[in-house]
Order: sequence, then structure tokens, then C-alpha cells
Amino acid sequence: MNAFWIATLGTSVVAFVLKYSGHSVPERWLSHPKIQRVNALIPIALLSALVSVQSFTDKTTLVVDQRIVGLAVAITAQLLKAPFPIVVISAAVSSAIVYNLF
Repeated sequence: MNAFWIATLGTSVVAFVLKYSGHSVPERWLSHPKIQRVNALIPIALLSALVSVQSFTDKTTLVVDQRIVGLAVAITAQLLKAPFPIVVISAAVSSAIVYNLF
């Protein structure tokens, strides 16, 4: 058994323990107003981090390329209250145009 399989089994055990401990938390702890406020903000923070990492990095380096244009167009469309499909399509099209021009 090499290091890869040991790491795989170890992370599987850790994931199981985390999931099991999450189900074991008493309901009165989860219904606390502070916990509910924090839980409402976690998806926003995770999505923001994902967008940042995917927009500004390429493997291990910081980059500025066509993805920035797509992100700027998506933010602008969101500020203008555009429907979600329009936001995604406009960001993809603008990013593709900049990619093909440069």
C-alpha cells in the first residue's frame, strides 16, 4: 500500500467522521440565531472564493486574461438586474470574444 492509498483512506475516514459528527449535533445548537446567520453566509463565502480562484489563477500562478472580462460583464449584468441566463451567456460571449481577439 503506497502513500496515495493511505492518503485516500485517511481522507475518507475524516470525511465520514465529519459527516457523522454533523448529524450528531443537537437541534437546539443549530436553531440558535447566530448559527443560522453564519450558515446563511457560508455558501456566499465559498462561491466567492471559488469565483476568485477560478478567475485569477492558472495552476499556481496569478493571471489576468479574458476571464476577467467575463467576470466584469457578469457583475455588470447582475447590477443591471439581468436574468441569470443572460448573465451567463453575456459573460461567456464577452470572454470568448476577448480570447479570440488576443
